Amino acid sequence: MRYLGLICARGGSKGVPGKNIRVIDGKPLIVHAIEMALQVEQIDRVVVSTDSPEIAKVVKTTDADIPFMRPSELSADQSSEWLVWRHAIQYLKNNEGEEYDGLVVVPTVAPLRALEDLSACIKEFEKGAVDIVITVSEAHRNPYFNMVCQDENGYCRLVIPPQEQVVRRQDAPVVYDMTTVAYVVNPDFVLSADSLFEGRVRSVQVPCEHALDIDTEFDFQLAEYLINQRKRV
Repeated sequence: MRYLGLICARGGSKGVPGKNIRVIDGKPLIVHAIEMALQVEQIDRVVVSTDSPEIAKVVKTTDADIPFMRPSELSADQSSEWLVWRHAIQYLKNNEGEEYDGLVVVPTVAPLRALEDLSACIKEFEKGAVDIVITVSEAHRNPYFNMVCQDENGYCRLVIPPQEQVVRRQDAPVVYDMTTVAYVVNPDFVLSADSLFEGRVRSVQVPCEHALDIDTEFDFQLAEYLINQRKRV
C-alpha cells in the first residue's frame, strides 16, 4: 500500500503566536512532526500544507515537500481541517497524478508521540473494513461520573446520567480522549464524507504521556519538562 504523510500547519495560531515554528527541544515544533513522519517506512512521501511563508521556509530545511501553498479560505480560525486534508488529496491527484491508498496525518502539536504509535495506526488500518483510525488515551474525566454540564437554570448535572449509581470513576463505563498523535484514513473517504464519524472508525490507544496536545504556553512548558525527563532516563 502507498501512504501519503500529511502535516497541516497554518500560520495564524491565536493561543500561541508562531506555535508551529516555536523551538522546543532545539528544533521547531513542526520539524518534530516531519522527522517522525519521515521515519515511518510505509510512508512514501511527506507533504506539508501551510499558508505561511515563514513555516514554508522552515519546512524547506527538511526532506518534506510543499507542492502548494494552502488557499486562504482553508487557513482561517474556523476552517475545517477535514477540508484541508481533502484539498491536499485533490491537489496531488489533479496536478501531479498522485494517488495513495492511505493518508497518514501527523499533527504538529503532539511532539511526544512515538514511532510505534504511527506504526500501530497503520497496522490497524491495514486490517481492513475501516475508513479511519484515530488515536485515543484513557480519559481521566468520565461523563458518567465527574463531567458535568449546566441546564438552563444554571444547575449542574452529569453529562450522561448512569442508569445505576456510580460511586467511583473506575466503576463507570470506560471512555477515551481523542488525541492528536495521528490519523490514518482512506483518501476516498475524505473525498466523500464530511466528518470522520460518518465512517467506520477504529482506534489505537496510546499512553497519555505520548498524547500531550500543545495549545498553550503551559503545554509548551510541560512538554519541555517531559522531554528533559526522558533524556535523564
